[in-house]
Amino acid sequence: MAKPVAARHKHDKPKAGFGGHARAQDRKPVGEHAPARTPELPELDRLIHERIRLGIVSALATNDSLSFNDLKRVLKTTDGNLSVHARKLEEAQYVSCVKYFEGRVPRTEYRLTATGRRALGEYLDQMEEWIRVTREE
Repeated sequence: MAKPVAARHKHDKPKAGFGGHARAQDRKPVGEHAPARTPELPELDRLIHERIRLGIVSALATNDSLSFNDLKRVLKTTDGNLSVHARKLEEAQYVSCVKYFEGRVPRTEYRLTATGRRALGEYLDQMEEWIRVTREE
């Protein structure tokens, strides 16, 4: 048999355990939590960190140059996606782009610049630091 529940009036203040929340002054303090350890991590180069852009600079770091179609095939991406990301890298002077015609067919060739190679090296150092700190945890 169910226990009878006292009737509540609309003006009654809710009490803990009866569907309401205890008032702040009635709450018991929760145990002190130890502050979370926040390791010092290097700031990542957001320009390179994006997946497609990291793929572009990585592919170019291991090749003298790659065509637009080569990069599209290697990265398994669309023309539009590759074009937008390559342009961002070009604007930052991480890659150079040369457009030319082979007969009547337009070609686009990309190369990693010295600035881009340096930025990739710094990014890899930053990621290695993240990995090192994470493994120490």
